[in-house]
Amino acid sequence: MTKKPEYRDLFPGALELMILKTLSRKPMHGYALAQRIKEVSDDLLQIEEGSLYPALQRMLKAGWLESERGLSDRNRPVRIFKLTEAGRKHLEQEISSVEKMFAGIARVLALAGQ
Repeated sequence: MTKKPEYRDLFPGALELMILKTLSRKPMHGYALAQRIKEVSDDLLQIEEGSLYPALQRMLKAGWLESERGLSDRNRPVRIFKLTEAGRKHLEQEISSVEKMFAGIARVLALAGQ
């Protein structure tokens, strides 16, 4: 019997939240951003290009990010993404919302075990 790899979809908005939080520390290009999220999560989260770049485009369109041309550590041209003021405000709102959601989940789990 083969063991299926455990895979769970992120809750809606989780990818955007992680991108905004990571970019709130410093601007990055897409590959560095994906690697940073993977590193910080102890390899529990891997962001695929097919998810990352469409999310970055949506966030640029929403005005939460802006981009500029830059160079990677290997001197290759890259697009550097950074948070806008609107992105900072959205990040604060999303963190508050997620904290409330997790608190509710924790309460249900605690009561369900009784």
